Amino acid sequence: MFSGNKIKRRDYEIITTMIHNDSSVLDLGCGDGSLLLYLKKMRNVTGYGVDKDHRNVLASLTNGINVLQSDLEQGLAGFGDSTFDYVILSLTLQAVHETETIINEMLRVGKQVIVTFPNFGLWRHRLQIFLGRTPISKELPHEWYDTPNVHVLTINDFEKYCSNHGLHVRDRIVISDDGRMVTTLPNLLGAVAIYRFNKGQAS
Repeated sequence: MFSGNKIKRRDYEIITTMIHNDSSVLDLGCGDGSLLLYLKKMRNVTGYGVDKDHRNVLASLTNGINVLQSDLEQGLAGFGDSTFDYVILSLTLQAVHETETIINEMLRVGKQVIVTFPNFGLWRHRLQIFLGRTPISKELPHEWYDTPNVHVLTINDFEKYCSNHGLHVRDRIVISDDGRMVTTLPNLLGAVAIYRFNKGQAS
């Protein structure tokens, strides 16, 4: 199986392919800052992390990451329009309440947005629902009563969201639970989806 740490590592690798060298990056829900640390090493990026948990803030600072303690659900009022080349929300979209507000704020402060999320439409999740259980997997590891996730979404759901909100998808990469690229029936066979997009057709 594709472990949580391997999923995160593969997620980082794919995000790196979407980012130019020497870019500015804002990482929302940055945790211990490991993604920004990875991007600094691989792409020489500059930027900030944002996290509301003081333990994550301290861990990010320990890792040498510039980090702000803030609840991203409240918006990004501290940042001006198009401040960053990229704004990233990695494996966190399913755990936020104010989804539209956050995506709109990401599009405001970033020239491009990257989001990644576990695909609820994966065949194993569907099978567990068919058998009468809330899905549990490497991508969605929590029980129904202790999950941080407040939304479950599929690749098809996110595609429809982008279409309805006039967003231009520049890249979409879907991977299976063993890290392979999925190009056939991604909503059925894909475990994690990675999107890069911006408003309309603008660069």
